[in-house]
Amino acid sequence: MDVLELDGVELAVDRRGPDGAPALLLIAGGGQSMDWWTPEFCDQLGAGELQVIRYDHRDTGQSSTSAPGQPDYTGDDLATDPLRILDTLGIADAHLVGMSMGGGIAQSIAVRAPSRVRSLTLVETSPAGGDHGELPPPTPELAATWAEPEPEIDWSDEAAVIDYRVDVERPFAGPLGLDEARVRALATREVRRSRNMASTMANHFIAEPGNPVDPAEIRVPTLVLHSIDDPLFPFPHGEALTRAIPGARLLRLEGVGHEIPPPAVWNVVIPALRKHLTA
Repeated sequence: MDVLELDGVELAVDRRGPDGAPALLLIAGGGQSMDWWTPEFCDQLGAGELQVIRYDHRDTGQSSTSAPGQPDYTGDDLATDPLRILDTLGIADAHLVGMSMGGGIAQSIAVRAPSRVRSLTLVETSPAGGDHGELPPPTPELAATWAEPEPEIDWSDEAAVIDYRVDVERPFAGPLGLDEARVRALATREVRRSRNMASTMANHFIAEPGNPVDPAEIRVPTLVLHSIDDPLFPFPHGEALTRAIPGARLLRLEGVGHEIPPPAVWNVVIPALRKHLTA
């Protein structure tokens, strides 16, 4: 893992696979470090034929942080960070896989810098703009959790922060449920290597949003992965994306929630992604 200094911002980057191979850049969701793209997932996806790159957004992991509640960047800054990374690594273009907020970032890059994008995969996300009609809100069960008072967290208490990080994921799980042991291991890894978890859990969601882009302008091969059980962006969001992007294909998942595909569906997701990436 390397920490790159780009225009005064530090971004932690991990590369796996052969140098010089086609690049695949994984873009995590809001409040997620690179840890949620596990090494096992990356290695199976790359299969020794792709250079798989994951990174920590600002305010996650080992990347630059701002004070909790005071993000010193905008959504447009987050959306240009992947290009800064590719520039620094000397990579002309890459396959992009974006989850949730990362899917919005990937759409932005595909519209604004299409020559940098080999293909696009959009996971559990929503159109980043355009005329997509009315889309359903989050499920009432998920929305109800946002009305609950925020717990008082002692951010210096590692065990308490790990418990909180796991609890944050619970409402986003699908019918397959939360894999407690796996999610706790990921949360533990993230907490132990993050500079400031209080910033991680707050700042992306209060930063000034990036400018919208119309996914109908995307002209690169696109695969949409969306679960019928996503509680944050219900399935019609994935359908709307697929309709908007010329030639896009939709892979319907079942049982998972609003999450990076867990191992329970890798037998479906990884072959589909491999086919898309190597077409």
